[in-house]
Amino acid sequence: MSRIRDIRNEELTAAAIRAVHRHGYAQVTMNDIALEAKASAASINYYFGSKEKLMEATMRRLLGELRHATIERLHRAETPRDRLSGLVAANFDDRLFAPAQCSLWVQFWSNAPYSATLARLHRINRGRVQSHLHAELRQLVPATEVRSVTAMLQAYMDGVWLEAAQSGLCDAGAARREALVVLDRLLA
Repeated sequence: MSRIRDIRNEELTAAAIRAVHRHGYAQVTMNDIALEAKASAASINYYFGSKEKLMEATMRRLLGELRHATIERLHRAETPRDRLSGLVAANFDDRLFAPAQCSLWVQFWSNAPYSATLARLHRINRGRVQSHLHAELRQLVPATEVRSVTAMLQAYMDGVWLEAAQSGLCDAGAARREALVVLDRLLA
């Protein structure tokens, strides 16, 4: 059973995603988010205390969705190649790879160097993705190539997110298919 606080947090972080997509990370105000949530800025302050804490909770929500997408795909995988494909595909999960989320994700990461909290979340996420990729790639490519293949995969995935955020065109299915083609070429 969900608590009212959890439900409200979910509603407010969803409103933050929409408001940041509409107004931009730097320009969005608590009032913008409150209007999107059909709530008051005071209620957002009650639940989060500040815009920065709401943004942190919103990013944690998206990171949680990425974690769930990754776990789901890894549970279905039987081989290192399947797990690697699952890791790559999870980054373009339907729950994540949508216009508002792409916009928000890219804006968060571009602001990470200026926020200790966002920088920490970025390091954790980057480290987790890198660790997962290394674990599977060690079984698939020569040891001397693991770091470079990991870097190429991460750069490709980041580029797809950046392009999607700038264009507003987010086709999760196409992104997964194209990412798996890139993965095949890197492993060939």
